Amino acid sequence: MKANLQAIRKKRCFSDDFKLNIVKEFESGKYSVLQLERLFKVDNVLIYKWIYKYSNFNDKSSRIIEMKQSSTQKVKDLERQVKELQRVVGIKQLNIDYLEKMIDIAKDEFGVDIKKNYDTPQSTISKQTKNK
Repeated sequence: MKANLQAIRKKRCFSDDFKLNIVKEFESGKYSVLQLERLFKVDNVLIYKWIYKYSNFNDKSSRIIEMKQSSTQKVKDLERQVKELQRVVGIKQLNIDYLEKMIDIAKDEFGVDIKKNYDTPQSTISKQTKNK
């Protein structure tokens, strides 16, 4: 015979030191309430209660409002960053094209191939110094 078992919810008890530590982390500005919730796996409602209870800066009558950077602002920042990187890449490409053109001009005018060739024979000067 199977017993009708319900899921047993375990009630977690947090020490005052743990609560104070979370409030200090929030007050220092290192973490937001949502970050603390994810980090310590504690419901954000509890964290807000602890802040109201233990914080030195918050009164019971005041509300905590965390300002988040809007997604449109993030998109604008990322677009600006992409444009800046595209500009830098464009400048680098212009420099590469300029240098390649200069190499071609030097080859035509002086008859010297500046580009690296892997199949060129070694110079005879290095052989003479080895024999001495």
